[in-house]
Amino acid sequence: MTSVKEFRVDAEPTASELGRGRFVFTDQYSVFDWGEMPDHVPRKGASLCTMGAHNFERLADHDVPTHYAGVYPAGAADDDEPVHLDACERPPTEMAIKLTQVPDLPYLGGGEYDYDAYHAAAGENYLIPLEIVFRNTVPAGSSLRSRGTPAEYGLDRDAWPEEAVDLPEPVVEFSTKYEEQDRYLPRAEADRIAGVADLDALESLALAVNEVLNDRAAERGFVHEDGKIECLYHDGTIKVADAVGTFDENRFSYDGQEVSKEVVRQYYKRTDPEWVDAVSEAKSRARAEGVADWRGLCDREPAPLPEDVLDAVSDLYAAGTNAYTGTEWFDAPEVDDAVARVREL
Repeated sequence: MTSVKEFRVDAEPTASELGRGRFVFTDQYSVFDWGEMPDHVPRKGASLCTMGAHNFERLADHDVPTHYAGVYPAGAADDDEPVHLDACERPPTEMAIKLTQVPDLPYLGGGEYDYDAYHAAAGENYLIPLEIVFRNTVPAGSSLRSRGTPAEYGLDRDAWPEEAVDLPEPVVEFSTKYEEQDRYLPRAEADRIAGVADLDALESLALAVNEVLNDRAAERGFVHEDGKIECLYHDGTIKVADAVGTFDENRFSYDGQEVSKEVVRQYYKRTDPEWVDAVSEAKSRARAEGVADWRGLCDREPAPLPEDVLDAVSDLYAAGTNAYTGTEWFDAPEVDDAVARVREL
């Protein structure tokens, strides 16, 4: 299980064939890589499943290959077949997916992982152990600013400004997926970690997904700022995996306000900076000591969110999903009202 969705297997993948399974989206949330937080956001799981299914079906309309195989209507029996999203009367929480192999990634110590062992076990049917990140904007505090100057990303300026800036062309980066602490990778290392999957093809696929999401966001009054995809490799084909284009995987804004998990991140930065600092310190210490599990070094726990904050964030997920998909899946405020409420948190 991940920190926000459960993973169920209906038919195991083999060395040559994809299997079948499903994601069960929960109301859990995670910030700063902590894992499950002490409370849950009502309707969040249904929002992510609905928005993810909407985007997967939109990608299919643009001939982008994915592992998506439909959704299960609320109340469906275990042996029911998945359906298209528009066949659902209520927002679903279970998504049908095609499964690939995910071997263990041995930790060698000293911050090193054995990717050769991963690929030896994976063969040519595996989840690529990378996250492919695409960026359309560079907000204040973005880690991208520490990896290059504005000119290196096509901007006509000498220094990064305090405010967010739009990039002239999307930037694609690669980061690790299964290491205890994500790290951005130089292209040569990303190519090695990808195995037989072609890095240029991964980049092209990410840009295709980004374009589809940008177009839909603009149609519905959102700005798609950045996001990521994960991919599988099977029989010479790369397909988009995991979930895509949700308020957890991607960063969207509406009328200048973040409409994503970023709202919760920023709330914790303002109200529980001691915990945020403790997380950062634990990660730094783990890197210095070559320890994989940084959470064991963290001496603080996150505080639960107040009830009014949980209500506001729940409305934001639900109203944002209604607005983005163009369908009233949830009994929720208008997106303008939901955005105004979180703006005041």
